Amino acid sequence: MPTHRDESSAAAASAPLALRFTKGHGTRNDFVILDDPEGALALDASVVAALADRRGGIGGDGVIRVVRTRAAGIDAPDDAPEWFMDYRNADGSVAEMCGNGVRVFAAFLSRAGRLPGGEAPLDIWTRSGVRRLEVLADPPSPGDPWQVRVGMGPAGVSDGPVRTVRIAGRELPAWDADMGNPHAVVELPEDLVLEDLDLAVRPGLDPEPEHGANIEFVVRRGPAHVAMRVFERGVGETQSCGTGAAAVGVVSALWAGDDGSGPWRVDVPGGTLEVARAEDGQVTLAGPAQLVADGETALPHA
Repeated sequence: MPTHRDESSAAAASAPLALRFTKGHGTRNDFVILDDPEGALALDASVVAALADRRGGIGGDGVIRVVRTRAAGIDAPDDAPEWFMDYRNADGSVAEMCGNGVRVFAAFLSRAGRLPGGEAPLDIWTRSGVRRLEVLADPPSPGDPWQVRVGMGPAGVSDGPVRTVRIAGRELPAWDADMGNPHAVVELPEDLVLEDLDLAVRPGLDPEPEHGANIEFVVRRGPAHVAMRVFERGVGETQSCGTGAAAVGVVSALWAGDDGSGPWRVDVPGGTLEVARAEDGQVTLAGPAQLVADGETALPHA
């Protein structure tokens, strides 16, 4: 007959290990952050979805694993930067990039003392290649956000509308914009109100891109100033999308006949972001990044 000690030991051995996490957001686009520098975690889609679940888990629009590139088990060049942002959507699917997430990634590295001293930028590796992080301002007091600018790479924009989006009983022309991940950008006509759009269900997209797309709806607010809402691939409507804001800033500048050197102000439901484009075509995205909680979860994990 097993002893009480044997039963306790067996229960302890079968119990899920405690997993440390940080919760952060950029303009209310929120993430579960896992610090895994040596690549000990092997996340699968079910674990990511459990962590991101807003009722049964911690809750977030995605999960970010902070891991050294050499330990991440990914295809990367020998000269790739030290840190890799392993980003997953809330449904567990792998994503190429996240413009709000990468700023939160920078805030996490800054707090952990892993950034260069002073105002020196840091290059990191993503599934879209190298991204450059610049911490413009540390939080003036605990609980305040970092201000971060990210080099987002060049934008690939279609010459004109290449697909249609079905929303509010209408079919509207959409421009393609590639910010390392795919976007369909739509300017709303004056008779449609941005705030009144029903984004509880994904709008129709025709033709449908092979790997889907994030869909942004845009209205002009003034010179070099637009507002947007977004339905994110693999997530649904979010309060903000950094790559989407970058795509919208670039496409809006083209609509206005502007070279996009900006900056352009892009209002999202969760706040405001700033988008600019250098002469070489490199797009930058600037805005806040906030770390709001640290904790421990017993959710199953690999």
